[in-house]
Amino acid sequence: QVQLVESGGGSVQPGGSLRLSCAASRSIESVSAMGWYRQYPGMQPEQREFVAQITGGGPSAYSNRVEGRCTIARDNAKNTVYLQLDSLEPEDTAVYYCRERFSGEIYWGQGTQVTVSS
Repeated sequence: QVQLVESGGGSVQPGGSLRLSCAASRSIESVSAMGWYRQYPGMQPEQREFVAQITGGGPSAYSNRVEGRCTIARDNAKNTVYLQLDSLEPEDTAVYYCRERFSGEIYWGQGTQVTVSS
């Protein structure tokens, strides 16, 4: 069973940037998709909002709420997926979770907090 560990979260001012990392305990080369979701305060885990996804072949997809401000990338050699967040706004404040879809199963990390405030 894979373990996913997120890092890179923190507190930034509006307009700031963060780069989140998701380190997997096993190879992600054959993983169908790696993605990022976010959970707002008071939100149930089942309600986590899609942010970005990258497939094993490289194609990426983004939520309309972050497209243009967000870039997802993967480094298979490091078993790591990154999420670059730019032009952050207070509405981006949430716990960001890494998600792996592999062999018909979904795996989640523990999340990393992103706080955007003045």
